[in-house]
Amino acid sequence: MKKHIFSLIAAALTLMVIPGCNKSDKPADSGSAPVAITVEVFDRGTDGGKTDPTNNEWTKWIKAKVLKDENIDVTFVAVSRWTEEPDIVARMAAQDAPDLCYTYSMDNVRSWGIQGGVYDLASYVDTLLPDMKAMMGEDPGIPGQNLIWHSKDVDSGALYGISNKYVYTASHNTFIRKDWLDKLGLPLPKTTQEFYDTMVAFKNNPAKLGVDRVVPFLITSDIRWQVYNIFLSFMDPGLSFQERWVNTVAERQVLVPGVKEAYRFLNRMYNDGLIDRDFPLYADDTVPSNVMKSGIVGAFQHNWDQPFRQNLQIQTELEKNIPGAKFVPVDCFTNSAGLTPKRGSPAAGGLIIFVPKTSKNPEAAMRYANWLCRYENYHFLQFGNEGVNHELVNGVPKPISATGPWIQNSGVNVDYTMSINGYLMKTPEELSQVLAFGYPGIPPEDVITAYIMASTNAKQEPYVPATITSISTIRQVLVDKEKALSVNLICASPGTFDQTWDAGIKDWLTSGAQTVIDEQRAKYR
Repeated sequence: MKKHIFSLIAAALTLMVIPGCNKSDKPADSGSAPVAITVEVFDRGTDGGKTDPTNNEWTKWIKAKVLKDENIDVTFVAVSRWTEEPDIVARMAAQDAPDLCYTYSMDNVRSWGIQGGVYDLASYVDTLLPDMKAMMGEDPGIPGQNLIWHSKDVDSGALYGISNKYVYTASHNTFIRKDWLDKLGLPLPKTTQEFYDTMVAFKNNPAKLGVDRVVPFLITSDIRWQVYNIFLSFMDPGLSFQERWVNTVAERQVLVPGVKEAYRFLNRMYNDGLIDRDFPLYADDTVPSNVMKSGIVGAFQHNWDQPFRQNLQIQTELEKNIPGAKFVPVDCFTNSAGLTPKRGSPAAGGLIIFVPKTSKNPEAAMRYANWLCRYENYHFLQFGNEGVNHELVNGVPKPISATGPWIQNSGVNVDYTMSINGYLMKTPEELSQVLAFGYPGIPPEDVITAYIMASTNAKQEPYVPATITSISTIRQVLVDKEKALSVNLICASPGTFDQTWDAGIKDWLTSGAQTVIDEQRAKYR
């Protein structure tokens, strides 16, 4: 399918007259004729009260304000959210694509750029995108570089598309039963050893805890995700950015120095009866969530808000089954520097904006994208009108699910904000308060504490915008082998741990991991 897609675009490019940059696109005085551009917007249908994405109260507000501010006349063009890739490809092949587009495939955008089908936006960054640069800020995955450059081609330096900013920094938390700590007279653990000792105390005192049996620490067979922060705490904090990236294969850190000792720690916990022996059978969160609700689990590690999520109802159902029972976040897995490192969510979101070469007004398209990144504009698009889309609580907007003409067709109006994924507030404290409003039945202070804790010492995984070709055909093989090795390492007897590690790592390397590492080392920039 993609080969056919690219051939269509290539054929169209042979007929296309590439327009030059129209210098008249720059802001004009009020007496000049407006510059007209077209902008893509997802059509998500009208079920549930959704409105016409090209003609509603939001689009009317945008059109009026950007005309006043920038003298740009915007017309929205609907593209189906569910068939957006082939639809936009067909428009590009027909030379009928909007002036400003977005998609979820950076690989496609990069391929189109190489074929000459989209503009290189690099020259616009410092001239037409000052507000976007300020809003984006530093890229946590590439220290010293602005996030706007996240998808820059590592070899040519071309910027064929700009990834949107993912606002939420929190990713992982460790949760522990506060009511159990209180029953045993124990404080929240502050170090890895204190956490281990607390799990032992949970295991040895089921009667005092009021249960028949105890699962001190619950995990599933998806080891990497379930113990991410434990892995980070055992890694060498002085390890270079390059070595972290080179030795991470298929998003697995098994070869990163220090991770072996993290597995040894988990092996010790398992052999001491602190991890549920059935964990290899848990392929997803269904059974573990129900076990947590039953009241026999002492601690677990997962998404920063896992017990509060409305689709899971872990905290709510736990309290129904056992009055007073409560999971609270705890920050205790310390590294050799005394810090508690945590995984931060990638700052680059999934949506990528780009400008097809068919655009006659690329500069106006960039000015519009920049206009969207001014606080007064994106803040209104995200929160809307007071009393309709939000109400103020201690000066912080609490979102309301509006109905009628001001309904938001997409969450946080991302279809219109484009370059922003998530509520963008002025401070982390404000953001945590806004997020807390989204968990009915959960005390806001619990959500705020969890978000702030998960964000403390959180860093995004190293990122290098290089295309690694060797991983494409062997990714799933390496992922499956890493999952099997993880289970074997945790379940091994202490005396066979090193032997299991050596055999598993040798097999993983010869199965293709070494080839990937070699390519990553060669392509590191």
